Amino acid sequence: MNIEELHQYCLSKKGVTEDFPFDEDTLVFKVLGKMFALIGLKKWESGEKAINLKCDPDYAEELRAEYSCIQPGYHMSKKHWNTVYLQDSDLQPKFILELIDHSYEMVVKSMPKKLRDTL
Repeated sequence: MNIEELHQYCLSKKGVTEDFPFDEDTLVFKVLGKMFALIGLKKWESGEKAINLKCDPDYAEELRAEYSCIQPGYHMSKKHWNTVYLQDSDLQPKFILELIDHSYEMVVKSMPKKLRDTL
């Protein structure tokens, strides 16, 4: 899965924007102002293809136990975030998209009902 596919998929979700709130390298996707996915562009270009995604803590542990390419979130809360390394992984593109969906849904469900209703 290439970065353009990830980019387009994240932006296709309702209420999503992209920006660079930390530096000129970390692309952040937000739903109604709350982060759900991050990609380090310099690392991606150097071959370390990875995306940070929010995750239910129990599911995060399951994923880490099952897939060596899914690790605790780099520079994120290790309880709520995973880093999914895509280079040399056996993850299917459909599964990666499901992980993005899960991250998006985790963020949306934590929002007040009034905000969720705007989506």
